[in-house]
Amino acid sequence: MNIYDTVTPKSGETFTPLLAHKNIKINRIVSSDHLDGTEYIQEEDEWLVLLEGEATLLLDQAEQTLTKGDTLFIPAKTPHRVLHTKNGTLWLTVHIF
Repeated sequence: MNIYDTVTPKSGETFTPLLAHKNIKINRIVSSDHLDGTEYIQEEDEWLVLLEGEATLLLDQAEQTLTKGDTLFIPAKTPHRVLHTKNGTLWLTVHIF
């Protein structure tokens, strides 16, 4: 599999599991520019890297804009939501539980 061989969904995001091993789970996410604004409150920690595109997140009531190469750590049980993404934004997320 090539991490950059993607198809951008017309709306929402596409989640592709890449690895689940012991206490980690790695996903590839491809985002459209039409999101539903789902709020996430996860039981596990999450580290992410933005590989392509741009995204603005609301993380614990503060907006953060990420661009290509930016990383972010989201502690478990921290409310967060993706507010906006550039069409075709590509992420890797690592969930640690």
